[in-house]
Amino acid sequence: MANKRDYYEVLGVDKNADDSTIKKSYRKLAMQFHPDKNPDNKAAEEKFKEASEAYEVLSDPEKKKLYDQYGHAGLENAFGGQGFDWGNFTHFDDLNDIFGGGFSSIFDTFFGGGFGGGRGRQQSNRGEDLQIELSLTLKDIAQGTEKKIKLSVKDACDKCNGTGSADGKTENCAQCRGTGQVRQVRQSLFGQMQTVSECPSCRGEGKIIKNRCSKCYGEGRMGKVNEINVKIPAGVEEGQYIRLRGQGNVGPRVGTKGDVLVLIHEKQDDQFERNGRDLYLKYPISFSQAALGDEIIVPTLNSTVKMKVPAGTQSGRIFRLKGQGLPSLHQSYGMGDLLIEIMIITPHRLSKEETELFHKLKEHDAKRELKPGKSFISKLKEYFV
Repeated sequence: MANKRDYYEVLGVDKNADDSTIKKSYRKLAMQFHPDKNPDNKAAEEKFKEASEAYEVLSDPEKKKLYDQYGHAGLENAFGGQGFDWGNFTHFDDLNDIFGGGFSSIFDTFFGGGFGGGRGRQQSNRGEDLQIELSLTLKDIAQGTEKKIKLSVKDACDKCNGTGSADGKTENCAQCRGTGQVRQVRQSLFGQMQTVSECPSCRGEGKIIKNRCSKCYGEGRMGKVNEINVKIPAGVEEGQYIRLRGQGNVGPRVGTKGDVLVLIHEKQDDQFERNGRDLYLKYPISFSQAALGDEIIVPTLNSTVKMKVPAGTQSGRIFRLKGQGLPSLHQSYGMGDLLIEIMIITPHRLSKEETELFHKLKEHDAKRELKPGKSFISKLKEYFV
């Protein structure tokens, strides 16, 4: 227990992080250390397992409560007294959301497929999934959009119609005797395990091509450029994926097509900052507007709205405009809000008339007793609690 790292440190989040932040951090680490992206790298496997253990605890309210109160000692019985192993992991659906069918996943690697999620053995000549990155503005995210993207893919060879054979003749593979599978025993995180994997000689097809196509050299596919349409639903977030099924590479020799994974990035906005469904905006006003009150025109993502600033408004005060934020990807959660932080701006170039007015105002200010108050952090906590 003494050697275990703090779960919050493992995921790189603070103790007040919400579920969305915890999941986003785990998604990033899982993508970085997944064994499929780090073959034969035991250190990466351990980091993947460590991040998964931290996510299992911090995403479960009961386990998180025990951990926050008692630390690692509070979880001694939660994992059967033997410590965390993959049998304790309950978030396979989250891993499927992250990796989908494009990665074999650590569970297929160690258990030969079908572990925890019943995915089964994938077709051996399925084409590779492709990953592309797409940058979106907040307006794109608020409204949803559609983008056309040119993508280099592998498609069926037009000379052999994707078969890879010049004359259509094949013979049984000598290594697997036509089964397309080989068995092997290997050491893993879980001890010694027997796995069934595709035959490396025939790539799981059970057949060997005798007379290969001269254009594709027996692979049955060639490179080409396709134009694809990507429909982006409103409310997506940084780091999320959109899966376009059947638009990736075609598999070798009349194989099925893989998918395209579209990774979402958010462009930095000149005015707004995002926090989940909510937007934040800093709005400058003058001393006179703050003291006397005023009606200001506030920009939103789609238009403008009028907002009253009451007399005596202090710098740093935050106003909330309901329903002027971003939609949720899950429509049942509705729209977020727009939070406006008031900033009182001190003029730095004064006319002669303005200087005289401020000198008169200074005489009145001298009668007021101004004292330090609560810190900004304390006020912010009061506002949001």
